[in-house]
Amino acid sequence: MKIPVFFSDRMVSNADSFSPSDTKPAAVVKHWLDLGLPIHVVEPLLADVGDLSSAHNRAYVCGVLARAFFNGFHNKLLDVARSLPWTSGSMLSAANEAVRSGTVACSPSSGFHHAGWDFGGDYCTFNGLMVAAVALRNRGLVNKVGILDCDMHYGNGTKDIIKYLHASRWIRHFTNNNEWNTESDASDFFTALRKAITKMADCDLVLYQAGADSHVDDPLGGYLTTEQLRERDAVVFEGFAKLGVPVAWNLAGGYIKQPDGSIPTVLEIHTNTLTECIKAYNRGKVK
Repeated sequence: MKIPVFFSDRMVSNADSFSPSDTKPAAVVKHWLDLGLPIHVVEPLLADVGDLSSAHNRAYVCGVLARAFFNGFHNKLLDVARSLPWTSGSMLSAANEAVRSGTVACSPSSGFHHAGWDFGGDYCTFNGLMVAAVALRNRGLVNKVGILDCDMHYGNGTKDIIKYLHASRWIRHFTNNNEWNTESDASDFFTALRKAITKMADCDLVLYQAGADSHVDDPLGGYLTTEQLRERDAVVFEGFAKLGVPVAWNLAGGYIKQPDGSIPTVLEIHTNTLTECIKAYNRGKVK
């Protein structure tokens, strides 16, 4: 099967930031297409104000979009504001497709899990994970959702929204709470990861953040090697494919840059994630 990838140029902006997440969607998708990987690029639907406000304070949403409030890059750039509904829309579209097909879909997006009910920060403005989870539940498409957050950093914004919406009864949330920081923690991480997959076996959908910033060389990470990150992705995709739980995944963090600003290591990590996804869903386990 070809992996559906929900991408639009309207997701891309120039945030004038240390983080490459504003331009990364285009770079990643171009790289995958250049390699001839079996993907199907699909135009996402945007997440409208109603979708965004299902997981955020409406005044915060409208304030950010009107550029009255700072976005997660701590600026008020029009280019960023225009891109935000498409970034969350990509995640929502991928989640909807994963549920529809019963298999897997990709959103080449980042910048979600530090955005809370009425705040953003650390390159995150709107929490596309929670937007997707709440929107699909409101539409009656899911009852339980797993958020498997394998970004290097603690998903404080996701936790904040879950608490505000009293959603812990239907959302299973896995995130790094500073348990894993050094290479010696890799074994403990894999043990916890496998337990988390088992706990999400009864979910109708899992949203998987396949962060690249857990890499040992990441300036804001990390504790896993390139091969360990690839093993992480194999464990996740093979695990949920066997369980028959739909998965929508995104890119999350990754900050390794070359002096010229290029991100070849980050592209390699995200490409390995896609490759393990392709392998898991082309082994006859899921049609």
